Amino acid sequence: MRIERNARVTRREIRPGLEQEVRAILDEVRSGGDEAVLSLTERFDNAELAPEQLRVEPRELEASLGVLEPGVVRGLRTAIANVRAVVRAQSREPVSVELEQGQQVEIVEVPVRRAAIYVPGGRAAYPSTVVMGAVSARAAGVGETAVCAPPGPGGHAHPTILAACVLCEVNEVYRMGGAQAIAALAYGTESVRAVDVITGPGNPWVQEAKRQVAFTEVGIDGVAGPSELAVIADGAGVDPEVVALDLLAQAEHGADSPLWLFAPDGEVREAIVAAIERLAPTRPSVADARLEVCPVGAEQALRMVEGLAPEHLQLVGRDAEALADRVRRAGCVFVGAGAGTAFGDYVAGSNHVLPTGGAARFQSALSAATFRRRMARVSLPGEAPARLAPAGAALARAEGFPVHAESMERRV
Repeated sequence: MRIERNARVTRREIRPGLEQEVRAILDEVRSGGDEAVLSLTERFDNAELAPEQLRVEPRELEASLGVLEPGVVRGLRTAIANVRAVVRAQSREPVSVELEQGQQVEIVEVPVRRAAIYVPGGRAAYPSTVVMGAVSARAAGVGETAVCAPPGPGGHAHPTILAACVLCEVNEVYRMGGAQAIAALAYGTESVRAVDVITGPGNPWVQEAKRQVAFTEVGIDGVAGPSELAVIADGAGVDPEVVALDLLAQAEHGADSPLWLFAPDGEVREAIVAAIERLAPTRPSVADARLEVCPVGAEQALRMVEGLAPEHLQLVGRDAEALADRVRRAGCVFVGAGAGTAFGDYVAGSNHVLPTGGAARFQSALSAATFRRRMARVSLPGEAPARLAPAGAALARAEGFPVHAESMERRV
């Protein structure tokens, strides 16, 4: 692991040419359907599938639970229960407002019909992503959920992913990944029914594909980049080795995952760095990571963090924890010595699909709202049309729409 002291806080550049490469893949799937998806799967995932293998059969899903360790099943059930409880608490009851002219405007939330969760491949299988997406969608009232994940060796779906899909009551599971999977879910193919919302993390091709289909074909949760963690460690109660492990845990996401440590106290800062240098060599999953160390005070650290708007922010130590109520720009904030980011990745109940790359300035975590849309129901009983028509007609004519005015006035 590479440690950069007195670092200038930086972000990594987007790969050039990505937009054009992804557009070509989307166009190929849009015109070629299943045949294009299977061809691209063979090209990018080295898996040769027949058309009937694209969707995982129910019998394969049912068999998956039997191959998991009991501890993994218990962990999945804990995560599912906690995420479901938090999502259900986010659902809002209809709100009705009666205005002075007599009209009523009711705001209701309605779930989308179909939602998909993209589960990345690569370094490992990620059943936790199934939980975060599928449980949230179900709890939000979505009628049908689909999951897709890149096929593994020999074209097989990972049993842990399949088992998570069973426990989360997913309706459809597909062996496909990359930009071609996003295209299939957005446009539909012979075997894949189009969805209304696509969520989930993924590599740059996946995220660029989501960006290109967003708001024209489907809704998305956001465009996610590499996982990020910023830690402000200041004041009493900092355990250097625990902080080191928290940073190393997020380093497992890969070399592109930004890590920042803000620690004003030189003794604490050096103890954390020393712990990282001691622990990292025996943990090969973090070998290619990079940590930027910033020796600044808590107030300056908060200003720098607000500029970064990181995916995860940990506040450790009395002085750092006192900043919690002032944080406005972070995907998820973990407060106190016990609140490691890893809990949020799995079982805390918060969602681990979070805004990255500074998007926490304007974007929220995956939630019930991702799968629901607000809709107004308007009624104008009694004398309400007569009271509103003069004002509405005047505005309509001022905008050059005389028939709008007539439409309102006809009701007087």
